[in-house]
Amino acid sequence: MPMSLFLSALDRRRFLQISVATTLGLAVESPRAFADAKDDPFGGFTLGVQSFTYRKFTIEQTLKHVQDLGLHHIEISRSGHFSKGVTPEQIAAVLKLCKEYNVAPLAFGVQHFSKDHDANTKVFELGKALGIRMFSADPEPDSFDSLDKLCDEYKIAIGIHPHGPQGKTLHRWYSADAILEAVKNHNTIIGSCLDTGHLIRAAQMGKKLDPAEEIRKMGARNFGVHLKDHDNEKDTDVVFGKGVLDVPGVLRALRDVRFKGMVSIEYEASADEPTADVKACIEEFKRSVKMLA
Repeated sequence: MPMSLFLSALDRRRFLQISVATTLGLAVESPRAFADAKDDPFGGFTLGVQSFTYRKFTIEQTLKHVQDLGLHHIEISRSGHFSKGVTPEQIAAVLKLCKEYNVAPLAFGVQHFSKDHDANTKVFELGKALGIRMFSADPEPDSFDSLDKLCDEYKIAIGIHPHGPQGKTLHRWYSADAILEAVKNHNTIIGSCLDTGHLIRAAQMGKKLDPAEEIRKMGARNFGVHLKDHDNEKDTDVVFGKGVLDVPGVLRALRDVRFKGMVSIEYEASADEPTADVKACIEEFKRSVKMLA
């Protein structure tokens, strides 16, 4: 079903008057306080997976993999699992699966936004139906007046996502400076979902960015992170610690800014079977947490 028809269906059924998440009793865990992180292998961080990692798998297979990894949070990929539009019944089915596998959807993206307020509103209605807290996003520069209103109404944050080099040019939101300049006069829950892999990739265009420093620049406007390591010479994602990413440094920066969002592992290599590499990333994450004491 095209997205426009799906959104009309939402309107006709007044789908959002009764939250699907509430109806199904889906429990979404709150981010844990760092003060309670002493015995937590994730150091108090909310660690999950961006489902684009499992783009060659069904959503149920993806949730099963996330559960088997010992994780309980997911960012649903717009281009991997919800790319063709969904019906209210499909949303209900996805949330039912999330409950069965004990995996809570906390974010959705990467979502495009424009100055079309009605279209943007429909996307936020989808977010509310899913019970998410953040859209990772690639908004048009003329979309922010609309997003100001919608963030205020729905209390869903916008995390602007950098994509690094785009052919021979850098993505418009390639750095914290670019994002901050755009959002400085807008709703305080419009900020970033920095992607450490794409920040690393900016070096291919002569822009060397330190992911930890980019996080510190964003400060309280960090609403999500896509955690990746990248090998620029081979131009491929690699297991944490096999490229240039300083994982302990990134986690230390997140603590310094009192980050309360989700850290999403997004691993774009080994698409046919990424689980072994994702598991290795989780182990490196745990090892890095121990270095923060």
